[in-house]
Amino acid sequence: MTESSTRLYRGRFAPSPTGPLHFGSLLAATASYLQAKQQQGQWLLRIEDLDPPREVPGAAEAFLYTLEAFGFEWDGEVCWQSRRLDHYEAILDELLQQGLAYRCACSRKAITQQAEQLGLQAGIYRGHCRSRHISAHQQHAVRLLTEGARIRFVDAVQGEIQQDLDREVGDFVLRRADGFIAYQLAVVVDDAAHGITEVVRGSDLLDSTPRQIFLQQQLGYARPDYLHLPVAVNPQGQKLSKQSFAAAISPADALHSLWQALNFLGQQAPVELLDGGRDDLWRWAREHWQAQAIPRKLAIPYPSESPSNEH
Repeated sequence: MTESSTRLYRGRFAPSPTGPLHFGSLLAATASYLQAKQQQGQWLLRIEDLDPPREVPGAAEAFLYTLEAFGFEWDGEVCWQSRRLDHYEAILDELLQQGLAYRCACSRKAITQQAEQLGLQAGIYRGHCRSRHISAHQQHAVRLLTEGARIRFVDAVQGEIQQDLDREVGDFVLRRADGFIAYQLAVVVDDAAHGITEVVRGSDLLDSTPRQIFLQQQLGYARPDYLHLPVAVNPQGQKLSKQSFAAAISPADALHSLWQALNFLGQQAPVELLDGGRDDLWRWAREHWQAQAIPRKLAIPYPSESPSNEH
């Protein structure tokens, strides 16, 4: 029994407002929502608005409207990460004072050159600034020290995952050189603050999970369980995303989109549900949801066709 299984189940959906919700977003929302509802738990909504240059004006507000139109009901108030910056900075200060993190003044070009000199894959940072004194007044990023860190965990869908953080990732960024808080820090701090017991999300974030688990360990946080869904990909094999110009989901097509999402997730929703209403489909989904039926795959082609000519 894991520590999280002894607490009230709390799940969450945490989109970034860099564009409209698409089918990939719907998969994560649907699976996380049904996991929570099946276990009589809570489902929280968090808007990860920490990267203003990439955010689309009005996208976050559109998220709320779309989720409500699709029939999602979240518990409590929406969490806006942009309103928690002081909290993240306080955690950063603690890590710096404890010697668990350090300031790094390396440019991207320098990091690439260092990796090449060491024969490492591009992007792996082996601690060039670990022993350097970087002034707080100098432009810098903040990195977490990963020396000797190895992480192993079992994902509910993808199975056993192992990663040698020091060799495969290196010291990773907690606050970027431009001053913006990094995803890895904010997600760990907020999951702990809100008592999240299971993280349900796409497999595109599977590689980030060892970093988050290690940071949880450094901060003394409880580890949630993890369930990483197969992501939907287009005919070119690209993950559906804002970058690949994935089409926005429409409230006008909520019933059919939800039906497609359930079947993508292995739930075998009867086609007859398309003759009913949205609430009937949700009722069926809550009663029949089985996480063990989710395909153990990292990616699956997006189901672009309707189930029949009538639908």
